[in-house]
Amino acid sequence: MTANESTVVVTEDGSGGYTQHIVAGRHRLVADEPPPVGRDEGPTPYDLVLAGLGACTSMTLRMYADRKGWPLERVRVTLRHARIHTEDCADCESVSSFIDHIEADVELSGNLDDAQRQRLLYIAGQCPVHRTLTSEVDITTSLS
Repeated sequence: MTANESTVVVTEDGSGGYTQHIVAGRHRLVADEPPPVGRDEGPTPYDLVLAGLGACTSMTLRMYADRKGWPLERVRVTLRHARIHTEDCADCESVSSFIDHIEADVELSGNLDDAQRQRLLYIAGQCPVHRTLTSEVDITTSLS
């Protein structure tokens, strides 16, 4: 593993439900499903994916604006996830009848001109998590 890679450990809480305890470095989180499936003890797995994308987008915009010396005061990213029919997606290459669709709305506060806003919108799509989610991902699952 390189310095940029991390390990996250997810463990059931032992109640027989869907509540999961997550350890990421020194941070502890909980994930669950909403009722009636789960007990709503934490965000759903998709909420966590959206949170990771939103956090990465906001951080990337902050780093870029700071490096450029632009007057970005605040970033707010609102995300939604849905499963849509591929016929509803003109730019999709999927052979499946459904694809996952994430809509991200980026709100920028500060005295930015139109060119700066458009550049930041472009940069939002360049954050590492966005690039991971839109690239081919290889996941290896094995038994311990």
